[in-house]
Amino acid sequence: MTAAAATTPLVRARDIHKSFDHLEVLKGIDLDVMPGEVVVILGPSGSGKSTFLRCINHLEAINRGFIEVDGEQIGYRMRNGRLQKLTGNGIARQRRKIGMVFQQFNLYPHMTALENVIEAPIGVHGMNRRDATTGALDLLDRVGLSDKAASYPRQLSGGQQQRVAIARALAIKPKLMLFDEPTSALDPELVGEVLTTMRDLARQGLTMIVVTHEIGFAREAADRVVFMDGGKIVEMGRPEEVMDNPRHPRTQAFLSRFL
Repeated sequence: MTAAAATTPLVRARDIHKSFDHLEVLKGIDLDVMPGEVVVILGPSGSGKSTFLRCINHLEAINRGFIEVDGEQIGYRMRNGRLQKLTGNGIARQRRKIGMVFQQFNLYPHMTALENVIEAPIGVHGMNRRDATTGALDLLDRVGLSDKAASYPRQLSGGQQQRVAIARALAIKPKLMLFDEPTSALDPELVGEVLTTMRDLARQGLTMIVVTHEIGFAREAADRVVFMDGGKIVEMGRPEEVMDNPRHPRTQAFLSRFL
């Protein structure tokens, strides 16, 4: 990473507001994420964590503020000095630099693990099948599933399916990975294998924003922890600052449940 790159955020979010009908879910979020940084967002259910994550890749349109990824304002483009809203193809192009892993695995049940991973590189990026297959096999090996390439989702455990979903998100070679509570749908004994994969990605320098309740992962893998409550960022800092010496009463109350 160059010195210039290190001082320029990959993600810039400013004054993000989001409402659903009359319910205001996000109430002015400001956040920068640097290249190679792992940011873990903690907070109680209903605090707006997942909504904020979905706004970053425009799965939800914001009502106010702006979000930039890699210097490009998400959901808009500048034309003749004016911002214009993007539609289908334009938004799809922006999402090519953002991978996302959801709570549910969302794999295509009629496709093997390998076919799930190569679908976007071929269908979206126009890669030839041979190169896509080579890349997908490397990714499946990277997430510890090189022996499951020919398996269908129904033949895989929940943890294995989520690791295939991670490989699928990585197949588009994103600059940013978003994880929306990726272990919440897993049985407890399967959580560890997914978190191990995510720790490996963090060590490899992938820029990640992770919404999770896994306090151990936040402590071990995060460069920065953000605590959200009531649609706002209440506290943020290095894991040892936020988790060992939380300053805000809401952060203290939340973390006390995990002690």
